[in-house]
Amino acid sequence: MTEVLLIVRLAALGALFTGVLAAPAVPLLRRRSVVLSMFAVAALAVVAMAAGTIAVALEMFLSGHDFQVVLIVVAVSGSFSLGAALLFGGRIAAGSRDLAVAARAVGSEAGFVPPGDPPIAELAALAAALEEAGARLKAAQERERALDASRRDLIAWISHDLRTPLAGLRAMAEALEDGIATEPGRYHARIRAEAERLSGMVDDLFELSRIQAGSLELALARVSIYDLVDDAIATARPLAEQHRVRLRDGGIAPLPVRADGQGITRALGNLLVNAIRATPADGTVTVSAHRDGELVVLAVEDACGGIPEPDLSRVFDTGWRGGQARTPLAAPAPDGGTAARQGRLGDTGAGLGLAIVRGITEAHTGHVSVRNTTVGCRFELTLPAADTATSIP
Repeated sequence: MTEVLLIVRLAALGALFTGVLAAPAVPLLRRRSVVLSMFAVAALAVVAMAAGTIAVALEMFLSGHDFQVVLIVVAVSGSFSLGAALLFGGRIAAGSRDLAVAARAVGSEAGFVPPGDPPIAELAALAAALEEAGARLKAAQERERALDASRRDLIAWISHDLRTPLAGLRAMAEALEDGIATEPGRYHARIRAEAERLSGMVDDLFELSRIQAGSLELALARVSIYDLVDDAIATARPLAEQHRVRLRDGGIAPLPVRADGQGITRALGNLLVNAIRATPADGTVTVSAHRDGELVVLAVEDACGGIPEPDLSRVFDTGWRGGQARTPLAAPAPDGGTAARQGRLGDTGAGLGLAIVRGITEAHTGHVSVRNTTVGCRFELTLPAADTATSIP
């Protein structure tokens, strides 16, 4: 037992002495190649083992032949250990270089492509993390491009929509000023109608800016869907009569929701106005409300003939208008004519109505969607029921 303790003590002293001598080299290995680091660790292990072995051999007074055998064994095993360290370190370094080269593609058009078969689990995990980050970055870039395109379209369309009524207002004002207007009262009515439409457009822009800035304030209360639908239909009925479009009750259950009544009424009103303007004369717009599990689904179905499938995903984008005329439907012109039939433009004709619907609905932790039916489109606005509604920020 005493001999064993002596051997342990000598081996420990040899390893400790080697570690103390190697300690000053540790700072020098910072930011060095992984090959050099692994070689240094392996060399330290070999030297520590050799020092302990030699110390024990000298203490045990081995013969010259036996001592030579010990040295040869230590030298050969140490050489193989250092070679293996260089080999494995080289593989890790090569894997790191391949990963670094692949990582430079993160954010590019080609995207990140992970190198095949990383040599160690840590590099494999890092490659997976970079692949996930690259996918998120690519999705964010696509969203940014889509938003940028939508913003450019919105600016162009808003400029168009502002110039058209302003030019009309200028012409009517000049006609009144020069005294050549045969029916001044009709000109005054048209000027007022155009001013109200411009005011509504500005209100929508302000509302959309609040939604996008996250500063939309909701006055939440327990309200009945039936009351909200009734208010929205009452507001939209004059427009429906003007367009000779029938508003039909498709089954509206008096379901409770926790919502901002004014906001949901506005969102539903935008859907109704949008549906009425897109439905041909003598067509029907159907409004319904039903419960689906813990959700309340409001639906507005029109007879517009449908939206092309590629455009369905863009319907709620800011400024989207589809392929129909961009000129908003206005009051009769002083010469007795009418403006072109308006497409899916929401409530003011600026391409903001459906974007506002989505913003208001999502602020209520709800969801809005659209799909084609046999005769038109069905817009669904989904809200949490009052007895299951989660907290809304």
